[in-house]
Amino acid sequence: MIRRLARPMLAAVFVTGGIDALRHPGGRVELAAPLTEKASELAGTPNDPEMMVRANGALMALSGAMLATGRMPRVASTMLAASLVPTTLVGHTFWTEREPGARKMQEIQFMKNLGLLGGVMLAAVDTEGKPGLAWRAQNVAKSARREARLAKAQAKLAVS
Repeated sequence: MIRRLARPMLAAVFVTGGIDALRHPGGRVELAAPLTEKASELAGTPNDPEMMVRANGALMALSGAMLATGRMPRVASTMLAASLVPTTLVGHTFWTEREPGARKMQEIQFMKNLGLLGGVMLAAVDTEGKPGLAWRAQNVAKSARREARLAKAQAKLAVS
């Protein structure tokens, strides 16, 4: 029951913010320009800040909708975490602000995004009480070893 309430609540900020970035990239483009230039040099991504801001907005809106509706919530949360890091580092550089009021507002937004990052990280590892992929893989390997030992013992008995 908690997941059905918490996921849409966590996702709401990503859906609304993503749609806004997609429709009105505005000042975000200027903020993103240095990062998109660096990414273009390092990874060969397009050096088009407006397109990158809109793409990030689309990713946030889509991933937020997926999380809110419970569709692949772990994948959606991982995508949200990945998109939130550059958004936070580019959009809330409180350490560069000179004016105390603006600095405080940017710091609050930065900390809010850290809290959101923590939330989506928890959602990304939430297995809903079911065993995780790592445990299931280990369990399959353990069962395979057990079956192999049993088959080997049966083969020895058959030969004797």
